[in-house]
Amino acid sequence: METIRVHSDFHAAHRQIGYVGKCRHVHGHTWRGTISLSTEKFPRNHLDMAIDFGDLKQVFRRMDHKMLVGEADREFVTAQGVDPEGVVAIPGSNPSVENIAYYCLEGVRKVIENQYPGRGLKYHLELTLQETENNIFVVETDFVI
Repeated sequence: METIRVHSDFHAAHRQIGYVGKCRHVHGHTWRGTISLSTEKFPRNHLDMAIDFGDLKQVFRRMDHKMLVGEADREFVTAQGVDPEGVVAIPGSNPSVENIAYYCLEGVRKVIENQYPGRGLKYHLELTLQETENNIFVVETDFVI
């Protein structure tokens, strides 16, 4: 079994629409993420490398210095005067740590699909997303690409 593990952080803001408490207001975090991807034996590219660490880190970094919003948050998704390049629409009603983690999980799948499509390999992915020092969400899944 082989495992690739990367850590990265990014700075991003979000808010929780409908939340009773301070998180309903726009606020930011230094998010920290870990991707741990395993398979029996990774395919190799022309450089004899499996998956570039930077490609996996980009899953997190593409959210750096952005406003993370739920896909239905019309105040940011379609707002006048808001630079659309500064907004990332996360599937779901709110950009909760859970929804952001699943968004990142799909990003990892896309990295593999783009580099090694249709190989029929079974992967195990554990993705950890730390919103604050004390608040962490972990999702694990198996998939075949």
